[in-house]
Amino acid sequence: MKINKEDITVFVIDDEYVIRDSLTLLIEGTGLTVKSFDSAISFLDQLNTSIPACIVGDIRMPYMDGLELQEQLVIKKCDMPIIFMSGHADISISATAFRAGAVDFIEKPFEPKFLLQRLNECVEKIILDWPETQEKNRLNECYSHLTPREKEVFLLTVNNHSNKQAAKKLGISNRTVDVHRAHTMEKMQADSLNTLIIMAVKMGLL
Repeated sequence: MKINKEDITVFVIDDEYVIRDSLTLLIEGTGLTVKSFDSAISFLDQLNTSIPACIVGDIRMPYMDGLELQEQLVIKKCDMPIIFMSGHADISISATAFRAGAVDFIEKPFEPKFLLQRLNECVEKIILDWPETQEKNRLNECYSHLTPREKEVFLLTVNNHSNKQAAKKLGISNRTVDVHRAHTMEKMQADSLNTLIIMAVKMGLL
């Protein structure tokens, strides 16, 4: 499924109303849909990973800061692009944010045109990567329906363990491994071992 700029939502997250309001007006002026939140917690409460979106958020917020938000997104297997803002230059914090996948770290106050330029780059990347993102989301959804034991068999299988090796490692019979592997293939909608391996790579499990 192809998407356009108009399909993308920008989530503005900042505990200061004046900044949220000004950013909303600025970004809406480019034709993008904007939804604003006063905290990372309120944003996570309505998180929808099925829509094309990115985040413009403050790194320092009460209750849950930007780095903690990144951690939660990783747990939820959501790689939504993030542009962080901060009123205080902090090399260690910005370095941590970049290592966790942040697109940029902008120090306040900043030129609106600079933010819009970086945001436009995010939007272009989202459009380009969307088919791959959708496939990754579909695979993660399938994977979430595996039982804990099926996930163990899945990981052993894609890491080149035979049924006998997997059975020994898990302390179960070969027949039980066969059953779990069959259920795993069915739930993941995989038609071969090679397909299962490719799926694991796309999900970042290999």
